[in-house]
Formats: sequence, C-alpha cells, structure tokens
Amino acid sequence: MFFDICATPFLSYPFGGFRQKAVLPVLTCSMLLVSPVLSTVAHAAPAHGIAMHGDPKYPKDFKYLDYVNPDAPKGGQITYASQGSFDSLNPFLLKGVAPRGLWDVDYGYNVYEPLMARSADEAFSLYGLIAEWADMPEDRSSITFKIRDEARFSDGQPITVDDVKFTLKLLEEHGRPSYKSQIKRIVAIEEPGPGQMRFVFENGDDRELPLLIGMMPVLPKHAIDPENFAKSGMYQFIGSGPYLIAQVDAGSKIVLKRNPDYWAKDLPIKVGQDNFDQISIEYYRDGTAMFEAFKKGQFDIQPESDPARWADQYDFNAIRDGKVEKKVFSSILPTGMSGFVFNTRKPVFQNRVVRRTLATLFDFEWVNKNLYHGLFQRSGSYFQNSSLSSLGEPASEREKALLAPYLDTIDTNILDGSYQPVSAANNGEMRKLMKAALSDLAGEGYSLKDGIMVNEATGAPFVFEFLSTTKEEERLALVYARVLERLGIKMEIRTVDSAQYWERRKTMDFDMMKMSWSASLSPGNEQKSRWESSQRDVDGWFNQAGANDPAVDAMINALLAARSLEDFTAAVRAYDRTLINGFYVVPLFHKGEQWVGMWKRIRYPETEAKGRPMAGYRPTVFWYGGE
Repeated sequence: MFFDICATPFLSYPFGGFRQKAVLPVLTCSMLLVSPVLSTVAHAAPAHGIAMHGDPKYPKDFKYLDYVNPDAPKGGQITYASQGSFDSLNPFLLKGVAPRGLWDVDYGYNVYEPLMARSADEAFSLYGLIAEWADMPEDRSSITFKIRDEARFSDGQPITVDDVKFTLKLLEEHGRPSYKSQIKRIVAIEEPGPGQMRFVFENGDDRELPLLIGMMPVLPKHAIDPENFAKSGMYQFIGSGPYLIAQVDAGSKIVLKRNPDYWAKDLPIKVGQDNFDQISIEYYRDGTAMFEAFKKGQFDIQPESDPARWADQYDFNAIRDGKVEKKVFSSILPTGMSGFVFNTRKPVFQNRVVRRTLATLFDFEWVNKNLYHGLFQRSGSYFQNSSLSSLGEPASEREKALLAPYLDTIDTNILDGSYQPVSAANNGEMRKLMKAALSDLAGEGYSLKDGIMVNEATGAPFVFEFLSTTKEEERLALVYARVLERLGIKMEIRTVDSAQYWERRKTMDFDMMKMSWSASLSPGNEQKSRWESSQRDVDGWFNQAGANDPAVDAMINALLAARSLEDFTAAVRAYDRTLINGFYVVPLFHKGEQWVGMWKRIRYPETEAKGRPMAGYRPTVFWYGGE
C-alpha cells in the first residue's frame, strides 16, 4: 500500500540490531512504499494512562493517587536493610549484583525512571511519567509515546527520542534477557511528530508488550559510555529520578540524596512520594546480625519472615518504650509459590513421577508446629489466594479448550480441582507416605540396596546437593534431608556465601535450592523468563527449574493473547495447572499477612477508606515524622 509522505510525515527505522537507517535517505513529496501493518492501524486518541484490561482507574485530571498523603512533609531520612552484598551499580545487567533502591519496585525508581509509571492499587495500569501520553490501538500492534517537554536528566539535559533509542540499543546488546526478549519483538520505530516515538510490533498477539515497553528505563545517551556500562562493576551513571547517588561503600552501603531540581516532583503520579531527603540501604551478612541492628535503630523497617522471631523476639527496649511498633498489613495479591526447586537439567530430577514422589515427603505439619508457631499455610498454587488459582476449581470449558492437546498428560486431580500438596498430619501418616514413596520409586526403576536408594539401570546412588545461603534455608533443608535419609536418599546440604550463591544461581549450577516466585493479578511476560522452554538453557535468575513443557509454553501464550478478563482468568488457571502438573518444586508455605517492625519516626498514609496498595504496604509513600 502507498502512503503520501507529504500528508503523513514520519521516519521509519528497521529494528533489527538497531541499525537505524531511514527508509528514504531524502524525504520528498513522493509516494513511499511501506508495510501494510504500518498503514492500516487505526490509532486511538492519546491517553494519560493505559491498562492491561479495561480502563485505568484514575481520570485524566486526577491530582494524586488514592494511597498517598498529598501533604506528606519532605525531609529527614530513611534507612533500609538488605541481606547479602553487591558488586555492581548497574541494575540492568545480568552481570554482577546491584544494590536495592536504584531501580526497584519496592524501594522505588529513585535514580532511573521509565516512560510510564505503574500505580500500586490496580492490577496493571500505567500513567505518564517521562511520557506525557500514550497512544495504543485496540489491536495493540503498536504504541506511541510523547516525551514531556519538561522531562530532564539530573544534570539538567532534556530527555529526547535519541535517549530512548540509545537505551533500547544498549539493553538489546547488553541488558538482561527479559529486556532483550521484549526489544527484539519491535519490528520498526517511527517518529510521527516532535518528541514522539511509535514502536511497531509484528502483531498484537502479546497484549502486554506495549505496556512493558512503557516500563522500560530511559538512560542518557550523552552521559553513558556503552563499553563501561557493559562491564558492570562500580561504574556510575545518572538518571532522571528524584535521587542522586551520594555515597557508595562497595558491598555494604549505598546512600541516595534528593535531587533538589527533580523535574517531575509536581506530576500527579509523583505527588506524595519521594518524601525523604536521604535514602540509605545497609547490607548485612546474615539475618541475626540484621535483626540486632534493627533493634538498635540502625535501620527503620524490618519486614519479618520468621514467625518464631515475630512471636518471641519483639520484646526489646524500643518496643517497650513505644519507639518501635509491630505492624500487620494485608495484601490482596496472590501469595505466589515458595518451594525447594528441582533443577530438571540434572538427570536425577528429569523424571516427573520421581519429582512428584519427592514432593510428598516434606513434613510441613511438623515444621509449621515446631519451627513457626503454626503461623504458616501450605502453598499449592502459583497464584494462591486469588481468583487466578486453580486450587479447588474444576477446569472450566474455556480451560479445557486451551488444554485440549495436553489433557492426557495432566493428573486427574489437578484437572478436577481436588489437588492439594501432600502433607502428613502425624508420624503414622508420614510412615504411610514413605511406604507409598518406596513403591512409586520402585516403579520408576529405583530400589533399596543395603539401605541406599539406587538406580537399577545405572547402579548410581540417589544423591543430590541442596544449595543454601542462609541459616533458615539450611534449617528447613535439614528437616527434609532427615526424611529422605530414611528412604536411602542422600541430600547433601552445601551452604555458601552470598556471592557464590548468586553466581551459582545465575549459571544454574545447583541440584536443588529454595526459591520463591512472586505473583500478581496481571501475570504476563515475566512468566516467559521463569518457565518458558526457550529460557531453559539461558543463564539468568529465572527458569531455575529448567521447565521444558509445550503445555506450559502454550498457556503462557494464551494468557498473553487474552482479550477479555474471562479469557485471561481461564488462561492463567490453565497455566497454573500445567505448572503444578510439572512438579517442579517441593511446595513450602506462605503467610496470610505481612509482618513489619517499624520505628515510629517513619510514618505512612492511613488510606483504607479510599484505597491502598494491593501489595499491602509501599515504602515509597512513607515520610519522616521526627524522633
């Protein structure tokens, strides 16, 4: 189809490898041949916000988000704590471990910013930040952004289209696999007007992709050396966010200070946020040292994951003096999955029946009673405690249609909704489970010889290593190992320091380890990196299980292509069933509430009447209230 270049002025850039080359070297009033997909798309009116499903909550003229205090005072400081260490200041690379707080969904996009910002009280909606507006057609085959005229990097330089193109090229060549996966699906870039960029996709099958492009960071072309960027390490570069990097103690501490000239402080999406003059993140080698530091006031917020500590150890002086309070928050997000993950690349874990059998042998009831005061609940679904979970829900006709090619491979109890993770209520039941496990393993070619479980075909003993980095992981592994030992299975527990742990995790150099997968009410492309077969042999922090199942792949594609909430819910439930059916983990447990120790000098909005963050609490809206 032909376009009149005089009537429709734009430049189009082929996207492969980011070799930017204009379609015509000289633009004249002549007829330009372009791809039909670029010329037949009907564009909607530019919008201040976009949503994954339906319309965004906040209207064009909104003043601030419901869960913030618009009058929150500015000033003071907050100190966070994290366990482990860091050896890089680049959060966009797979290489190295970057500190929290630079580009962080929990602590905030403090130094670097995306085109559009996500609200915390919706499943998945974005509102203009660097981008003033977005234009996304109904078929989602493209998305156009207009960069705000006032948008600035921290050195005062304006943010331009060239910065966006530079960032995408940088991330395509050096960024994390998730960035590369998204960028390679852009087939062309157009500039339909001043400060505007249109990203054209091959089709609109991935309904989430336009929103993910909107969440990409924008980095300064004039202030980054790509060679140094790629090396990671302590190379510093600026962003456009509300904070500047003020101090770095390699591996142990990073301090951010407010940029007094932050360009976006009065935007509705930013009102009531970024309230501290200084943000510090302190790193601790282990949880015990970190808790002792919290008791002394060396940092301000302690999200608590240990029920025993929550029940017994919050009786220190600052609690009794009223300086620290125990806060309980509730989340309406799915609880996700926590478990001991099997690395199915290893021969010992390639058999699904063997994995299913081993998953029955974790003594949850004993662990919960004796280690955690009975405060945990057993995990069974990857979207537990939400409408997206398949637990207790027979597969609907929509689900069955999606799963039709794979129904014969899925266990009946998973399809009919009666599946629950196996857990022995007492010693007698555990003995029954162990007896059944011996029978199941025998059916898969294993037998006991002189008290050792061996593979009859190879004669190899059933031995594997559990990789841990914390005392809690080690403690849980020991409980599991004792049960396996009674069946002649040897689980060797290897505890390593944080640096070695993360390196082995990234390179998939482990047999089994403890993993947690967070969940939202809008799962999308992150599921590809976690579970898609294409990611099985890609180094990273994501597909640890080595999943390689066409049913899983198909359900990911189905949830990404869903156009209605009903189709989306059916696709995610079907997807949940395929993950459960793979028995990639020994399911562990989850809390029903969020426990947080907080020094009272840190204040937060009381916004229950109007709305609250879906995740329970959000430190980006806290403020300093004085000692």
